[in-house]
Amino acid sequence: MKIGILQTGHTPEEMREKHGDYNDLFMRLLDGRGFSFDTYPVLDGVFPDTVMDADGWLITGSKFGAYEDHDWIPPLEDFLRRAYAAAIPIVGVCFGHQILAQALGGKVEKFGGGWQVGPVDYKRTDGRTDRIMAWHQDQITRVPEDAEIIGTTDFCANAMLAYGNRALTVQPHPEFTPEFMGDLLTARGDILPDTILDKARAGLQARLDSPDYAQMFDDFFRQNAKPA
Repeated sequence: MKIGILQTGHTPEEMREKHGDYNDLFMRLLDGRGFSFDTYPVLDGVFPDTVMDADGWLITGSKFGAYEDHDWIPPLEDFLRRAYAAAIPIVGVCFGHQILAQALGGKVEKFGGGWQVGPVDYKRTDGRTDRIMAWHQDQITRVPEDAEIIGTTDFCANAMLAYGNRALTVQPHPEFTPEFMGDLLTARGDILPDTILDKARAGLQARLDSPDYAQMFDDFFRQNAKPA
């Protein structure tokens, strides 16, 4: 099964030799599951020819806001609407979670409550609580009509959304390892308040449930792929 990665951000340049770019993080997260990958750095203007170029689409995180004025955001939203209409399964993470909601009629805003960074416990509607790394200030403040809220925190009400068999999106970053997060806090921590930065660093040894999210993404793609 071929997964098309819609890359909407780059890792900090000083981290790239060690960790790779954002597409590499997802390929490692889903490694060993029989997927092949094509990457399209849409933030650099590189888009797939058609929504049928992959069996499923994965939208990465980004330092940009979904509501910002960048020339690649409108064509990305248009592509996602077409992929959604064609029922090609879509997974979105952080910015990917937000941009799909915005493309389908939801609203994304900079949250007045500030930042959430580091390991966070997400309460799922199936009764589970999962600990996953987070790094965001923006949030979905209006959920699209098609979406069902399947995960939440006290800080982020719309943390996980399911759109039937067409899309699954999450605010946290299961692709972030503690080592990656530690280096990211060093590279980009200057944008964070000291209290948030210190709390995130203190949580770097937390046990994470990222493998469960890799399985969740795997199941969603395979169960909803169009027959060959």
